[in-house]
Amino acid sequence: MVKLKLRSSYWIVDEDGNIIIGKGRAEILENIEKTGSINQAAKVMKMSYKGVWSKIKATEKHLNQNIVHADRQEGTRLTRQGKELLEQYKQLEKKCMALDDKIFSNIFK
Repeated sequence: MVKLKLRSSYWIVDEDGNIIIGKGRAEILENIEKTGSINQAAKVMKMSYKGVWSKIKATEKHLNQNIVHADRQEGTRLTRQGKELLEQYKQLEKKCMALDDKIFSNIFK
């Protein structure tokens, strides 16, 4: 029999179904933290600057708070709220995957 594996994706959405954060937006935030630049994060991800910026702005609009602080002199960094959102998402993803893997193993022995 072919060995099966589970792949899961998680999105946190608001009550209207607007994406707050998922794997892609988490990656954007991680790359902003690494590079200190939205432009560099976009390049690393092979996305347009506008695409990255619009996802950040959409999340900020739905949360009604800033998650990224951009400054021409200091560069770009995550705000405290942005760091918390990223960390909470990573924790959720890790715990959900562990539980999903356990359920999968029980069903597909």
